[in-house]
Amino acid sequence: MPCCRRGQYRKDGEACSGSLHFFLDLYGFDTVNFIDTHTHLYLPEFKDDRDEVVTSALENGILKMLLPNVDGKTINSMHALSDKYPEHCLPMIGLHPTSVDMEYPKEILKIRELLGKRKYWGIGETGIDLYWDKTFATQQEEAFREHINLAKEFTLPLIIHARNSFSELFRIMDRENDETLKGIFHAFTGDLVQARQIIDYGFKLGIGGILTFKNSELDTVVREIDLQHLVLETDAPYLSPVPMRGKRNEPSYLVNTANKLAEIHQVSLETIAKITSLNAATLFNIIL
Repeated sequence: MPCCRRGQYRKDGEACSGSLHFFLDLYGFDTVNFIDTHTHLYLPEFKDDRDEVVTSALENGILKMLLPNVDGKTINSMHALSDKYPEHCLPMIGLHPTSVDMEYPKEILKIRELLGKRKYWGIGETGIDLYWDKTFATQQEEAFREHINLAKEFTLPLIIHARNSFSELFRIMDRENDETLKGIFHAFTGDLVQARQIIDYGFKLGIGGILTFKNSELDTVVREIDLQHLVLETDAPYLSPVPMRGKRNEPSYLVNTANKLAEIHQVSLETIAKITSLNAATLFNIIL
């Protein structure tokens, strides 16, 4: 198989320079463990069995779960979960685009205040959503820029929500992106051109249950993307992978998406676990 550039790795998980094996040893990837880079376990959908869901995730090798915030109403429940499981549930802070309205500056001030009081692992989720409602489209763009500034200031990964809004997001990213900005375009469902644009920004593609959907066509895009650019996520309680589609999603179902990704790239599940976990651990500065 052709050799890749120094520091990169091939579909089979082998690095030409040996760098992959070095990092796998460094991070302790000797078993099939995963990182769920996007899950909302603090939401009411899990109020009756949240502890059981966390236990199931750990039993299935999902050792770290990144928690993106929604808005001011979800902060306390997110903090409660991350305080209960500090080694496994890692909070992020932001304002979801569908929660943006004319009062969004107050939410941004609260986010900035909290960033000075406790540890967060990322900024988000933020972005632009023009699927449900375009009433506050201008405010969504403004709030997105504010999140970019916070990510740069606090040197944290930026978690971007994109729905019917790639052109708007790319227009802002073209202006605001620099070498200090990094992050994930979460729940990626775009085409190959959009994927390559995101990679050019230095961002990862968040791949979730949609990959397993029969008619999503995401598999044809992901097949052309090197694994070094991908991280795995569930977006629980939403977007459950096949065969749980239509049911409440949870982190343990990440393995179904990982299996599909392994099938598409014709590699082992272990390789998928190692590479995607390394990608996430490097991005979020997580030590496993």
